[in-house]
This record gives sequence, structure tokens and C-alpha cells, in this order.
Amino acid sequence: MTNIQAVADFLENFAPSRLAEDWDNVGLLMGDPLAEAVRVMTCLTITPASAAEAIERRANLIVAHHPLPFRPLKRLTTDNTVGGMLWNLARAGVAIYSPHTAFDSAAAGINQQLAAGLGLTNIRPLTPIADASPSLGSGRVGEFAAARPLGEVAAALKSFLKIGGLHQVGDDAAEISRVAVGCGSAGQFLSSARDADCQLLVTGETNFHTCLEAEATGVALLLPGHYASERFGVERLADELSEAFPALEVWASQREQDPLTWV
Repeated sequence: MTNIQAVADFLENFAPSRLAEDWDNVGLLMGDPLAEAVRVMTCLTITPASAAEAIERRANLIVAHHPLPFRPLKRLTTDNTVGGMLWNLARAGVAIYSPHTAFDSAAAGINQQLAAGLGLTNIRPLTPIADASPSLGSGRVGEFAAARPLGEVAAALKSFLKIGGLHQVGDDAAEISRVAVGCGSAGQFLSSARDADCQLLVTGETNFHTCLEAEATGVALLLPGHYASERFGVERLADELSEAFPALEVWASQREQDPLTWV
């Protein structure tokens, strides 16, 4: 029998919690570690739709990139969205594990996968972790074998993420040789990208003023959206779990979708 703790141990080894940001909430967040694991669902975010899917398909564990709960709760009632989802999942015996920023920064984590998917070489952390392996740290930076126009890099990113559009700061013809990567919402990496002599920062989303600062300082931005920049990672994580635990039924949520659409 495989229990929840065995899956949690695998995830901790894959994305060690010590890599998580101080403000984050990672690890096994709800559930009985000794309960049997038979069916596991991965998702980017637990929403009413993905929670209902997990319950209907009798999942024992949800591995959600974004933590639920994220902030401490003073009460757990069904009169709000978070409370209702947690109550219904607990009643159905569904545990929750979140690797979040530990998964972002792991050696084979989302940022590493995103950088590799872009075709970068010599990939290393944008902000290394002191006294840790050189492969561990926040964000990623890497180079193209030969400089490429920004428009071509944008097309490659859309192809890798299977999306129809993205936001861009910078001219299509701008030559890009070194790229910084930060999945999700990582506009705070702009100064680090500039310090690393990057011509481009790829992140899911950022605010208007960060876009203006990027334009003013000559660093291009590609913004495919928070969902697109991370969802592929939880799909691949489902494959990793299936390979590690062949007896388990593991799937990436089929009802989860980006709340934002290109029109």
C-alpha cells in the first residue's frame, strides 16, 4: 500500500521545502499522512471546478502548485470560497500537498523546465542559494547558441506553452542572446536580470510600472500569463508521479483552465 506520506516524501525530495520562499506555505497542508493513496490529481490551483473534479473522481490527494490554505485561517466555514472548498475536500478525505516556490526553484523545477523549453543553454539560477548546490536557486538565466530576434523568441515561447498570445515589451527585431526566466509573477527579477546582462526577462505576469521600468532600462519582457507559465509544470509532475508510483492513478486536472482569455 502507498500512503500519503510516501508521495509527500517523494515530492519533498523532488522539490525540497528548504527552497521555498520565507513567506510561502508548502508541504502537506491537509490530510492524514498515513491514509492510503490510490488516486492523485495535480493542478495549478484548487478552484471550485478542480476541487469538484477531485471529489467526483475519488482522489485521495491533490498536489496543487498554489497552496490552499495560503494564509492562516481563523475559522473554517462554507460561507466563503476557500472555506467551502476545504470543508468539502476534508469531508471527502482528500489531502492537499503544495510544493509552490520550492518547485519553482528545484533543480528540475518549473523555471528550469521553462528555460530548457525556450532552448536556452548554460542554464543556472538567476539568484543562487547560498551554501547550496549551484543548480538550486530562484529563477533561471541562460543563453541562446546564437542571438535571436525578440519576435522569434516570442513565437518559440508561444509554441512551447501552446498558447495563442502573450504580452511583449520591446521591439520584435531586438537581438536576444541572454534570457532570465521567472515563472508566475516574477517582475521583481527585473533588476537581477539587468544585473546579469540579460536582454530579456520571461515571466508570467507583472504590473504596468514594471513594464515601464523594463522599457526604460532596455530589458525586453515576454508575459504569457501566470497560468500558462506554470500549468505545463503540473502536467509534467503528474507524469513524474506516475513513473515513481506505477500502482497509483495520477492525472493533471482536466477541468482547470485559465480564467483569462485572449479576445
